[in-house]
Amino acid sequence: MESRYLQKCLGTCLTQGLTEVARVRPLDPIEYLALWIYKHKENVNMEQMRQREIIALEHERELAMMEREMLERLKAEELLFQQQQLAFQLEMEMQQKEKQKTDDFKTGQEKSSKDMMSMESTARGEEPMLSEESMMDTGKTLAEISDRYGAPNLSRVEELDEPMLSDVALNIDQDL
Repeated sequence: MESRYLQKCLGTCLTQGLTEVARVRPLDPIEYLALWIYKHKENVNMEQMRQREIIALEHERELAMMEREMLERLKAEELLFQQQQLAFQLEMEMQQKEKQKTDDFKTGQEKSSKDMMSMESTARGEEPMLSEESMMDTGKTLAEISDRYGAPNLSRVEELDEPMLSDVALNIDQDL
């Protein structure tokens, strides 16, 4: 029983200490053995602390690697997002340019057709018809532009989107 305890707790330590005492042959072998055992215990504790620090450092290194990978993924996603935004903006600009070209083309066709109609009417000897834009540019009233009897003497006509209710209809609603 006691030999197992000694073997378990002091087995290798005592064997190595006695070997060291036999090799060195100090004047006080008991004190030397005691100091050697204390030093051995301190060395074992230091080795255990060093192993724990190595494990902690390895864990920190793994965490740092994971964090770096996460940052790289985030940067890649951010770059991809920026590229998508740029592609979207370019697509929108292309659509706007295409729409502008289409509008310009339609406007050009309308002008050319109006010019053709004007030229045809001039060739027939009729008075050319003026478009709304040309009427607004000249500043003439409708009566001055038109030779028809009863044309209003207005420079422009405003149209309302909603029908106006008369004052009488409003008063009837309020009385009810």
